[in-house]
Amino acid sequence: MFGLDNFTNDQIERYSRHILLSEIGGEGQGKIAQAKVLIVGAGGLGSPCAFYLAAAGVGTLGIVDFDKVELNNLQRQILHVTKDVGRPKVESAKERITQLNPDVKVITHSEKLTSQNTLPLVRQYDILVDGSDNFPTRYLMNDAAVLTGRPLVHGGIFRFDGQLFTILPRKGPCYRCLFAEPPPPGLVPSCQEAGILGAVAGTIGVMQATEVLKLILGIGDLLTDRLLIFNALRNGFREVKIRRDLNCPACGDHPTLHALIDYEQFCNVRK
Repeated sequence: MFGLDNFTNDQIERYSRHILLSEIGGEGQGKIAQAKVLIVGAGGLGSPCAFYLAAAGVGTLGIVDFDKVELNNLQRQILHVTKDVGRPKVESAKERITQLNPDVKVITHSEKLTSQNTLPLVRQYDILVDGSDNFPTRYLMNDAAVLTGRPLVHGGIFRFDGQLFTILPRKGPCYRCLFAEPPPPGLVPSCQEAGILGAVAGTIGVMQATEVLKLILGIGDLLTDRLLIFNALRNGFREVKIRRDLNCPACGDHPTLHALIDYEQFCNVRK
């Protein structure tokens, strides 16, 4: 068992506020140190999520992103700073995380996720976090989670709103249970088109990190049967109850989805 005997004095001091919590203690901090979490997207959601998971001492963080840092990212993507403009996001993300906590092993994946490379990648990790900003990746990550049995924490942001829920394959609803079909192209504008209050990304990203830590520790009530919706203008939350669709093609009683598909085609997105 991984406990306090496996930590240095400096590590015990670093994580002391966790260790003081009876729900965590030395054993729980050991679980955090051994966890492997894959975060898809080093942007508005992935940045705060990764930052807090690193601060918490998650042993291995995988970061997936194939974009470079742009000046307009810095309003919300807190893993990157002005000097990083033009750098691959995974590079600046790794540098910032390592500066915060050198205990964390950061594995960078500077590649676009596809139906060919996603399953071998997610099998290397215990928990998945979807911080993506497009529908093809959301459906891809959902299906990959269901096919591999990996928990997936989904988050989404738009203007002054955010949402999140946690997917436990076969035990609760998946993304397809909630959104059976993607919206028609152009119906839902992107953050690039409609804008986003930067702090909303922080709110949802930090809550994704909280769900991940609860998964690792086995504590609390996970958002597995509720969609949590946040609105910044009234600074309030509401919950929408969700149920597993018994006829869901991915996680239903008789699933028809047994392999990853062409998600750009599924979402009618031009390649």
